[in-house]
Amino acid sequence: MASSNKVQIIRRLGNDVDIRYTASGSSVANMSVATSEKWIDQNGQSQERTTWHNITMFGKLAEVAGQYLVKGSLAYFEYKIVTEKYQDQQGVDKYITKIYVSIMQILDSGQDPPQQFNQQQSLVQQTRPKQNQQATPPQSDDWDDISFTKHYSINGI
Repeated sequence: MASSNKVQIIRRLGNDVDIRYTASGSSVANMSVATSEKWIDQNGQSQERTTWHNITMFGKLAEVAGQYLVKGSLAYFEYKIVTEKYQDQQGVDKYITKIYVSIMQILDSGQDPPQQFNQQQSLVQQTRPKQNQQATPPQSDDWDDISFTKHYSINGI
């Protein structure tokens, strides 16, 4: 049986994107998002636990995130979880869990990204029509299926 390591999340950024560059010049973007879990404990008291997810992106995906995402931006992330082992200064084995984004969709950035980007190809067809271009009307009368939110898909690793 095949296995899968894929997580999907839609959240607002908890901080601005931090862009850094490797020695070879590749872009690396780091940011965080939070998820909250609410429940009622044994005493009938409402409880809440917040978990912060530190997210990493590479290459063109990182550049686009750094250009268009800011604290509070709403985005969809699809990522894999990786646990890496390292040794601290005393030689003790330590483990760190990292999140590597493979797909990001900007749902609300406060800025207007011009195109979609893919890790392998730099420019893909735009999601929405250009200003001079008319959008094709839907073929059915079911207007409930139409999304009026700007969506920009960005595929990564």
